[in-house]
Amino acid sequence: MTTLVLDGGLSTQLERLGADLRDELWSARLLLEEPELIRRAHASYFAAGADVATTAGYQATIPGFVRRGLDVAEAERLLRLSVELAGQARDEAGGGLVAASVGPYGAYLANGAEYTGDYDLDEDGLFAWHLPRWEVLAEAGADLLACETIPSFPEARALARLLGHTPEVKAWVSFSCRDGEHLNDGTPIREAAALFAGRSQAVAVGVNCTAPRHIPGLISCLSGALPIVVYPNSGESWDPAGRRWVGLADPVEYGQAAKEWQRAGASLIGGCCRTTPEHIRQIRAHLS
Repeated sequence: MTTLVLDGGLSTQLERLGADLRDELWSARLLLEEPELIRRAHASYFAAGADVATTAGYQATIPGFVRRGLDVAEAERLLRLSVELAGQARDEAGGGLVAASVGPYGAYLANGAEYTGDYDLDEDGLFAWHLPRWEVLAEAGADLLACETIPSFPEARALARLLGHTPEVKAWVSFSCRDGEHLNDGTPIREAAALFAGRSQAVAVGVNCTAPRHIPGLISCLSGALPIVVYPNSGESWDPAGRRWVGLADPVEYGQAAKEWQRAGASLIGGCCRTTPEHIRQIRAHLS
């Protein structure tokens, strides 16, 4: 099976390009203020060897933009813009795919709930909350949707219902996990992945924004279901008190690990938080 190389941490590269992301909208704020910087970040990853650009939509939600003072029409325009910017970088690179990011409800809450799954909405509430953005992105021209950093079983069930609501949409679904077997809310990943088995719309299921040391075990739990997507973080840890990253991430070691993930069964491989174009370049080198 062909292996696709995904991009790395979009917010990480935006910060390297000079962006200040200390805002509850995170990288989505730049859709409003500095969209050209987003295109440049996507271009950096294509130049490093990525086959897929994941849009700056993780924290881009209609309620989030409305809370900032925009109207619904402008919020929807910014969602479409996130896809257009990735598409421009893809076209300039001469090819590739665009995956429209569908971040979890916890990203909108901006309180770290994507790492716990501790929500104030049930499955029906999550379906209703995701639906307006989902419908905009379904028609925005992306090749597929990237449902990412999903921490809980109820949210996974809501996303499965959304796929049924839009039968023309393709998507991958990746979960945030606390160890080598479980989502952040404690659900076995095998149980969550089973929601998407047999669905032709689901192009892959897997893991992102999770420590690299957990990836081999999680791949083992997912084997035999769907193609497997993995894009863990750099292995560094966030110190919330000091508001800084602690640890050291070596792109070469990351690339070597990516080769092992490929051997274990992953067929879409990239990076998440704190990974850079150098990490993606090393993934491409090791997988080639």
